[in-house]
Amino acid sequence: MEKMEHQDHAYTNIPQGRPSSVEFTYKMTNKEIEDLVKLRVSNKYLFSGKRNSSKWAWRAILKHMGLQHKMTHCQASKKWENMKKRYKELKSPPEGVKVFPETWPFFSLMDDAMEGRLEGNAPILKAYSSDNNKGDFLPIPKPKKRKVSTMEVSSASAADEPEIEVSVNGNVKWEQVVVQQGDLEVDRIVQVEAVEDKKIYKDSEQRVKERETEVMERERLVLQRERAVLEREIAVLDRDRALLERERATIERERATMEREKAVMERERAMVEKDRDTVCRDQLALHQEKAKLKRISAATESTEEVAEDNSEVKESDNTDRKERFLVLFEKLVKNL
Repeated sequence: MEKMEHQDHAYTNIPQGRPSSVEFTYKMTNKEIEDLVKLRVSNKYLFSGKRNSSKWAWRAILKHMGLQHKMTHCQASKKWENMKKRYKELKSPPEGVKVFPETWPFFSLMDDAMEGRLEGNAPILKAYSSDNNKGDFLPIPKPKKRKVSTMEVSSASAADEPEIEVSVNGNVKWEQVVVQQGDLEVDRIVQVEAVEDKKIYKDSEQRVKERETEVMERERLVLQRERAVLEREIAVLDRDRALLERERATIERERATMEREKAVMERERAMVEKDRDTVCRDQLALHQEKAKLKRISAATESTEEVAEDNSEVKESDNTDRKERFLVLFEKLVKNL
């Protein structure tokens, strides 16, 4: 495809040794090929199958495209036939044969043409029906007249050229030579285009394979980078997991410590409750003792009023007893 793009309006030399008045084969541009296909489909009514109808139809198309001085109607017809053949090979390949239609730049165009989607996309033309304006078109190649010896004809036949009839005196029947050489020229053009098409197809196929290889290589590099990223993330996750395990162990130790401290606090609380009960009992006993002392004190006072005449020794003994009792009471209160 690249070759066709970079050789627009290029020409290919015809090999020497093949006599012809046309020295070059015109290379059509992609746009010209597209127009040719659209005109051929839109003007298919001109190709009625009658005598010379194809010739006049192709000349009308070439005239409309401005290529009448660059191509013959035979070349245009062969170009169309080659494109149809190429399309059929890509559209319906033999079983087991893998093809790449996308490598041919005109596959989509020919698919639309064969399916009738291009009808009406080009002007409707009128065919030329006579040779009066024959000078407006590129002539069919004709060889120069010359005498051909029997040996030369035999050599030409051996070199895969069509056999040419020769008279007894060695003169060639020139009308047959002209027809045969014209057919040879058309066949040669077809062969050149077929070889070029095959080369373009192979080059395109090779480029597709190279692009696929490049894409696969890029995908492989992307996968490698993603794998490296995943490995780094896995390493980070492993470190986080180890850190969580250490934190969990620390929490477990702290929990065990808290359980032990809780048990100690429970024991201390039990001891405090026990001490509180003891204090309550002591307070109760103290209140009872205090009440008892009050009763004793009241009884003592009443006894003193009745027995004022008792001896001073007995009174002092009672006073000493009270003082001792009060001292003992104060000590008991302090202990509580």
